[in-house]
Amino acid sequence: MDAKKVFVFDTTLRDGEQSPGAALNMDEKLQAARQLAALGVDVIEAGFPVSSPGDFEAVQRVAREVRGPQVCGLARAVKGDIDAAWNAVRPAKRPRIHTFIATSDLHIERKLKMTRPQVLARAVEAVRYAKKYTDNVEFSPEDAVRSDFGYLCSVVQAVIEAGATTVNIPDTVGYAIPAEFGELIRRLIQRVPNIHRAIVSVHCHNDLGLAVSNSLAAVKAGARQVECTINGIGERAGNASLEEVVMILKTRRDFFGLETGINAREIARTSRLVSKLTGIAVQPNKAVVGANAFSHSSGIHQDGVIKERTTYEIMDPAAVGIEESTLLLTARSGRNGVSNRFKHLGYRVTGPKLDDLMEKFKALADKKKYVFDDDLIALLEEDKSSRPEAFTLDYLNTSSGTGVVPTATVRLRKKDEVLQEAACGDGPVDAAYRAMDKIVGLRPKLLDYTLHAISSGKDAQGEVTVKVEKDGLVVSGKGTSTDIIEASAKAYLNALNKLSVPGRGKPSAKNIKVRL
Repeated sequence: MDAKKVFVFDTTLRDGEQSPGAALNMDEKLQAARQLAALGVDVIEAGFPVSSPGDFEAVQRVAREVRGPQVCGLARAVKGDIDAAWNAVRPAKRPRIHTFIATSDLHIERKLKMTRPQVLARAVEAVRYAKKYTDNVEFSPEDAVRSDFGYLCSVVQAVIEAGATTVNIPDTVGYAIPAEFGELIRRLIQRVPNIHRAIVSVHCHNDLGLAVSNSLAAVKAGARQVECTINGIGERAGNASLEEVVMILKTRRDFFGLETGINAREIARTSRLVSKLTGIAVQPNKAVVGANAFSHSSGIHQDGVIKERTTYEIMDPAAVGIEESTLLLTARSGRNGVSNRFKHLGYRVTGPKLDDLMEKFKALADKKKYVFDDDLIALLEEDKSSRPEAFTLDYLNTSSGTGVVPTATVRLRKKDEVLQEAACGDGPVDAAYRAMDKIVGLRPKLLDYTLHAISSGKDAQGEVTVKVEKDGLVVSGKGTSTDIIEASAKAYLNALNKLSVPGRGKPSAKNIKVRL
């Protein structure tokens, strides 16, 4: 075993799936498992096979169809569980059985209704039984942190003697403090004479927000496998976050001197997929993968990042699969941030002109949370109200229904010229957008579409907001109507008109792309 490597054991599909509302069907588990393999995890704990026929089949499909990582099934220290786990993971190229039993007196007496000698005997029996199927057996003493240390050492020594090749020390209820947990692992390694015959693993929960810290304290003390989940999802407050553990080891290699086999560029993609499949959103301020992880709104920070990224970013966003930093223009943004954004949009604004625009920008930023590209363009226009929009909506007709191909006919006016086109689409809104693209001669990428009611009742007006991008320029458009399709068309046309502003240069290339 490479003493410098930390093995990554991903339990997103088992412990992570135990998050309320996060249940995955078979196809979703397989999709997630394939992405975990692309990420480069060492072990995928694909489920708890005995828990249900569906989970058994899902684990079996992962074992059969996913190559690369070891595939693991969880089992209580019960022969029936172990049989089910083996039958599920058996098709894998490198199958693993993970069996467990609680070792804290609280669990032994109150939950299991057993004695310490009985639990030790059951643990040894389970490992020996699993060993008949495979040499790759992991054992976990559940609630290890609250177990008597001497008894815990006896159990660990006995299961290694019985054939366990990985011994996992769980902080099942997230009770430990990092210094305390690191010392527990250190003492365990020193005390158990045959510990060198197994990989020491840790599985930390986040009830006190210390799962990652505890895991890394254990790694520093000699643990060489970390059990974790994507986005830190899991039972109660969740598990140690895979992306945080991996990027801490990578970013602070000077401190740990260790590495993983993770392809970090797949981190963001994996995070988004798991969030999508489970329906659990990632909090904006989540480390590494949160929407704000590489966002800067402070003027001082923006100025530093523009001059040298590493002034305020200890990780390159591209290293985790995020292609760009985000400089959010807000009331706290400074001259350099605003000037840089104008330059990115193709406008050179300096001197007194920038001074004047900064006053207008600050006034606008006090009213809005974020200032977008089209807001900046509007500030540049000396008399926006006197210049009519290039295109206006003159006529709109759509048709759709079950078994009918959605179509739209759109007529736009450009000064005295009337232009008309028809198009088909995935729905009436998409068809209308395609028809307008034909007329205007642009085909921007639709980044966002939102609809909400701005009044009450059945005849409520709907307000549609769209955000589109063309050649690096991002603009938004709004439209309102009691007809949702009409509101959608107005919003998109509003955005197309902003993209058609004459005299706008192409965005200049930047090392740091700025997304607003």
